Amino acid sequence: MQYIRSLQIMVLLTGVLSACGTMNDIAVVKSDSSVRSIGSDVQPDIKGTDAASKYINRYSDIARAEMEEFGIPASITLAQGLLESDAGRSTLASGCNNHFGIKCHSDWSGGRTYKDDDRKNECFRCYETAAESFRDHSLFLKNGKRYAFLFELKPTDYKGWAKGLKTAGYATSPVYADKLIEIIERYGLDAFDVSTDKKRGRGSADDRMTADAAAGGLRVTAVNGVMCVKAVAGMSLNGISEQLDIPALRLRRYNDLKRGMTVAEGTPIYIEKKKLRADRNSATHVVGPDDSLWSVSQKYGIRLESLVRRNGFEKGGRPSVGQVLKLR
Repeated sequence: MQYIRSLQIMVLLTGVLSACGTMNDIAVVKSDSSVRSIGSDVQPDIKGTDAASKYINRYSDIARAEMEEFGIPASITLAQGLLESDAGRSTLASGCNNHFGIKCHSDWSGGRTYKDDDRKNECFRCYETAAESFRDHSLFLKNGKRYAFLFELKPTDYKGWAKGLKTAGYATSPVYADKLIEIIERYGLDAFDVSTDKKRGRGSADDRMTADAAAGGLRVTAVNGVMCVKAVAGMSLNGISEQLDIPALRLRRYNDLKRGMTVAEGTPIYIEKKKLRADRNSATHVVGPDDSLWSVSQKYGIRLESLVRRNGFEKGGRPSVGQVLKLR
């Protein structure tokens, strides 16, 4: 049935295919059943829409942060997000923050929703924030054996990535690669593929904080592989919450913040859960005069409770100047 649907779409899109090559040039690859079947859906027409521009403005910094961490071109991430989520307007994106149509598996313990796709009533993942969907998309590609060859390409080779995703069977549409390339070139998304960190994720936590707050907005970056923004002078947590469309209560939970706590300018504010340990290049930290357990946990992107437990502190305990804290 899926083959018939794909064949029907191939017939309807003959004009597009003739511009790209003959039918014999198209490799038949089994699609990845872990994602929504693009070939069975009507392709969204996002050309020239305000929704597309808003989507790019809203999520480009997150896509860049994912590129820094994993090496996936930001243009590819944005183009896939635009296509899969209908520029953020699909029911999966608007109702579940699922921008890439990733389905549930036996090891998925998060939220879920059900909709018809290749089969009736299939399970799709739900996320608390769009940022978590972007991170899961990166992990999905990075951990998938069928996509391993893509990471040998340069992050600026968006055409190679687009064609490689089609070759690997990411989607059933015979023109999936052409659609991604068309979106990237229409909106100039390849401008986001210039890396701000040539090491892409290596180095100390301070080295990883490569982007300061942009004028008039916040720029998403990563510390210890966790997406964050830097606190801007004069901007409250509620202001960050409104700008990133993440509930303030969730931001407080992600950042171990209690009501009334003040945050110094430049402090990382995480938009997803911090990790249980620091990266390999940050095994310890020597306590300075202005350090607290909370400030150290923010600096290295690790959960406060993990830092407290790892170093044997009692509840409400404080580190002493010169003390060496274990971060992993």
